[in-house]
Amino acid sequence: MIVIRSKVCGYCGGVRRAVDMALRVAAEGGGPVYSLGPLIHNPAALRVLSAKGVQPLSVGELPDRMDGASVIVRAHGVPPETLRLLELKGGRVVDATCPRVKSSQKEAADFFAKGFVLFLVGERTHAEIVGIAGYAPSGIIVASTEDARTEAERLKAARPDAKVALIAQTTISAQEYGAIAEEIIRFFPDATVSRTICPATADRLAALQDLAAECDALVIVGGRDSANTRRLHTLAVQLGKPAWHIEEVGELPEELFGYERVGLTAGASTPDEVVDAVEAALTDSMR
Repeated sequence: MIVIRSKVCGYCGGVRRAVDMALRVAAEGGGPVYSLGPLIHNPAALRVLSAKGVQPLSVGELPDRMDGASVIVRAHGVPPETLRLLELKGGRVVDATCPRVKSSQKEAADFFAKGFVLFLVGERTHAEIVGIAGYAPSGIIVASTEDARTEAERLKAARPDAKVALIAQTTISAQEYGAIAEEIIRFFPDATVSRTICPATADRLAALQDLAAECDALVIVGGRDSANTRRLHTLAVQLGKPAWHIEEVGELPEELFGYERVGLTAGASTPDEVVDAVEAALTDSMR
């Protein structure tokens, strides 16, 4: 077996920044350290953070008073009312929101202040979309072309002269965003389409397409809750390759070892050491 690793895989800049910030806070000591929900969507990384003393809690699980404690806002960001609640509880708030997500939040607030109807393109329950929606309370969340068509038609009937803008979840594909934007523009030709997709997402998808051309099968490593990892797996299947989405090395399927050329990639929240372990296991099978 020949193992070919994607030229672009593993931690993106925003995730690496959030993990580094959490580890620095934990190393300082001096009080409890919480993350507001799982810091990233990867079980191996979460085990490392837990061992260092970073405890994931929901807003409802946080103590009423957090004097002496630190709470880390994860890379996906949170709605503004959550930040206000954290400030009321006291303690230290460490905002590890990805800078690109911060930019989307600011854009959403600006569009809302200017009277735009904002379409948020992404997964309705994804933490990033939930956070951005807090900056534009009347925003409309759409996850598919069907959603977009239905909601745009409804808005056109109710407010034909509405000013419309679109913001995308940073981890969706450009193809998804483009198709949804086309549906909305059919009803609102002057709609403003913000370019909010993170280049790291497009880079990983493009690199996977190149990788697939060289391989007989593909392994995508990442948390099952990771939206960008799921999109990598979906693309691999669409490219017609046998593909497996695994979280860790112990999940490598036996049938994979029957292929001559195996491609390896990973989602943006997958630690380097997890990718290294999978590559080592595949490489060792050749000895």
